[in-house]
Amino acid sequence: MFATDDTIVAVATPPGRGGLGVVRFSGPEALAVTTKLLGRGEPLQPRHATVGTVVDPSASHRDAIDQVVATFFPGPRSYTGDDVVEITAHGSPVLLERILSLGCSAGARLAEPGEFTLRAFLNGRLDLVQAEAVGDLIDAVTPLQARIAFDQLEGTVTQAIAAIDAKLFDLVARLEASLDFANEGYHFVEPGTLAGRIGAIREQVLRLVRGAARGRLIREGCQVVILGKPNVGKSSVFNALVGSSRAIVTPVAGTTRDLVSSVIDLDGLAVTLIDSAGIRETTDPVEAEGVSRARQAFGVAAAAIVVLDRSQPIEDEDRLVLSETSGGRRVVVLNKMDECAAWTPDAMELPVDGVAVEMSARTGDGLEELRVALRSALVGEEELRDTPSVGNRRHIGLLDQAGAALEAAETAVKTGATEEFVLADLQRARAAFEELTGARTPDDVVNHIFARFCIGK
Repeated sequence: MFATDDTIVAVATPPGRGGLGVVRFSGPEALAVTTKLLGRGEPLQPRHATVGTVVDPSASHRDAIDQVVATFFPGPRSYTGDDVVEITAHGSPVLLERILSLGCSAGARLAEPGEFTLRAFLNGRLDLVQAEAVGDLIDAVTPLQARIAFDQLEGTVTQAIAAIDAKLFDLVARLEASLDFANEGYHFVEPGTLAGRIGAIREQVLRLVRGAARGRLIREGCQVVILGKPNVGKSSVFNALVGSSRAIVTPVAGTTRDLVSSVIDLDGLAVTLIDSAGIRETTDPVEAEGVSRARQAFGVAAAAIVVLDRSQPIEDEDRLVLSETSGGRRVVVLNKMDECAAWTPDAMELPVDGVAVEMSARTGDGLEELRVALRSALVGEEELRDTPSVGNRRHIGLLDQAGAALEAAETAVKTGATEEFVLADLQRARAAFEELTGARTPDDVVNHIFARFCIGK
C-alpha cells in the first residue's frame, strides 16, 4: 500500500503537446510546495483560479519558467480528500516535466499510477465501485461506455448494492437479536416468512447478475469476425462497416491472408471487427494459415458475419461456412444485391438461427440493416440503458458469491437448520457486498485495481 501522509505530484494530462497541460499536487504540503514554485508571498485562495508565474526557487535570479493558472482545493472537499493544487500551464512536455521536477525538488514525490484516486477511496470520497468507474471512464471509447461508467461513478451500482444490503442487514440484526434472547423465547423474525424474505433478497442479486453479460459487453467490448469463401466481398463489407478502406479489395480470390481488425462504434458497443481469409480447402501454406486463423478468430468471437455472394451460385464452400457457424450468434449477409441475382433468399435453406440481410457493400445499400441485425445478435432487442449495469468481472464474481450464500441460507431455513447456520450464510453474503464496495477488501486486491490506472489519476 502506498504511503498516504506525504505530498504527491504528477502530470494529469495525456502525454504529448497541447494547448494546456495540468500538473496536480495532493497532500499536506501541496499548498506550501506550490507557493514556493509560484514565488508568492501569500498562499493561494481556496477555489479561486490565480494567474501566476512558475519560477525555479533554487535559482539566484528565480528564473521564470511559464505563466500559469493555479487553483487550490482544500481538503476534505477535494478530489482526493487532501489539499490539492492544480497548476495549468502551456501544454509543452518540456515545460510540464520542468514543473514536475521543480515540484519534486520542493518536497513532493512522483505519484504512482492511480494514487490520486486511491487517496480519494481511502479518504472516503469514493467507494471502490466508484473508484473503478473512474478508470472505466478514462478508458471509454464509445459514448455508451462513458455514460455507463459515469452512472457508476455517480453511484447507481453502489445504490443498488446498498439497497440490497440494507434489507440483508435488517434480517441479520433480527436473527442476531433472536439468538440473544433465545432463552426468553423471543423471535424478531417470523420463522414462516424467513425463507421468503431471503429469497426476495436473492432475487434482487440475481437480477443484477442477469444483466452482467450485457454490462460486460458494454464495458469490455467484443469481437465480431467476418467469414465466407474467397471473393464474396468480405473485405468490402468490412470497409463499409469501418467507414474507410482498411482492407485491400481486388477481384483476385484470396487477397486477405492474415486477420485485419478495426474498432467500430455499434450504437455504443465497442466492436472489434475482424476481416479474415476466405475459408476453403487449399494447398498454399500461407493461405492455409490464414484459413486456420479465421477459424480461431470465430472460436473466440462474440458473433460472426457470414458473407455470401448473391451474384454467383451457392457452392459447397458456402455451405461449409454456414455449417461451421451454425449454432453460434451470427448474421448472414447476402452481398452484391446491386448485381443480377443467381438465386433468391427463399430458395436458400438457412439454419433457423441465422438472420439474413441483403446488402451491397459497393453502394452501401442495406448497411444500416446490417448494423441493426448485428446489434440484435449481440445484445438482443433490449435497450442498453436505464438500468444499473454490472460489467466488472470482480463485481460479478462477488455478486455470484453473495447469491450462493443467500441460496444456502434459504435452503438451510427450508431444511430446518438452526438460526446459527442461517446467520452464518447471511454474514457471508454481507461480506461479499462489503468486499465489492471496498468496506472490507484485501490490500492486494486494492493495489491491483489502482495499478491499472494512468499516472496523474
